[in-house]
Amino acid sequence: MSRTSPSPWLLPVAARTWREGLHMLLNFPLALTASLFAVAGFAISGLLLITLVGVPLLAFVLLALRGYGALERMRARLLLRSEVAEPEPLRPRPGGAGPLAWVGAMLRSSVSWRAAGYALVHAPWALFTFCTVLTLWTAGWAAVTYPVWYWWLSEPVGVNLDGRGGGWHWDGPPEFVLAVVAGVLCLYAAGLLIRGMGHVDRLLVAGLLGPSAAGERVIQLESDRSAVVDTSAADLRRIERDLHDGAQARLVSLAMDLGMAKEKLATDPQAAARMVDEAHGEVKLALAELRDLARGIHPAILTDRGLGPALSAVASRCTVPVAVEVELPVRPAQAIEGIAYFTASELLQNVSKHSGATRARLEAWRTAEDRLLLQVWDDGRGGADAAAGSGLAGLAERLAAVDGLLAIVSPPGGPTTVTAELPWRDR
Repeated sequence: MSRTSPSPWLLPVAARTWREGLHMLLNFPLALTASLFAVAGFAISGLLLITLVGVPLLAFVLLALRGYGALERMRARLLLRSEVAEPEPLRPRPGGAGPLAWVGAMLRSSVSWRAAGYALVHAPWALFTFCTVLTLWTAGWAAVTYPVWYWWLSEPVGVNLDGRGGGWHWDGPPEFVLAVVAGVLCLYAAGLLIRGMGHVDRLLVAGLLGPSAAGERVIQLESDRSAVVDTSAADLRRIERDLHDGAQARLVSLAMDLGMAKEKLATDPQAAARMVDEAHGEVKLALAELRDLARGIHPAILTDRGLGPALSAVASRCTVPVAVEVELPVRPAQAIEGIAYFTASELLQNVSKHSGATRARLEAWRTAEDRLLLQVWDDGRGGADAAAGSGLAGLAERLAAVDGLLAIVSPPGGPTTVTAELPWRDR
């Protein structure tokens, strides 16, 4: 079921208007408390900087303001429906420990100072939003409900024009209608202003209390590093398993066969010769397995001849006919070549195993923005989706670890186009 936008006629009583209006009303008491605390804390800690108390006190003030920033992010999430990511945590210097390291990290953290800036900047804005919403809501709802509470007044609301009780009074049906209309217009104006002020509050919270650009980059790099470490560990486990179950087991069997042939050499030379011949065949199979394993680690053709011939070799092993077109006037860095090669290898394996295609196309080129694009197209059944937990998800993580990107277009029924974008790095 698709979500529909609320009717503009219901703007004054919409849930969003109530939520954001409540946010504006809470702005002032919270911002006033935080700004007074910040001003007093900075003033006192500044006066005490000549003593040993000033610096720890300043760090404590910044810690409290970071807590206020966390409260504001939670309030924005609940009332403004604004999801602001948590900023980067405190990072003491490497090898630092204890209270002094914590104080130093607090004073160096841009998150702490941005939270302090928010507490000071937000206070005048909070006063404006509080007064605006309180005035418009009070006037609007008082006017809309005037026909109800008018009867409890000792005398009607009006204007005394001559000083002797004459004038215009709001005590009849025409005046009631006029009051209700004025109140509705006031509430509409309040709703529009609340929406606009809500956008400003979202910008303030996101800009001053969210992660900085450098902090987001650090978090992204940490995530990418974890993905690279996990991928490397998985590759090492795969190599170990392939060696243990393949070439190592075959070599152990070969050693036993040669030992038995040696024992029979004196008593039954013909049987020994047959066993040596069988061992020779086992040696060839073991060498073939080791070559396949080495090619899976880093193929020699990629090192010797570059990405174009290596992609052609990968395409030749695909069970589906693949047209290859590579336009790379120079070679990228070895790491980028390796990632592009294994990306193409895995994508073509998916074409062979899962696509049901009759033909495919593999293209690679360098863009004007210095990016390496690798594209695999097939006319198969489609339906490929990285979110389904397939190998495409792991491939996307591996590309993201080097600032790459994986884009998949695969509608049911096909065709499928997978584009891998990598940064171009010269050798």
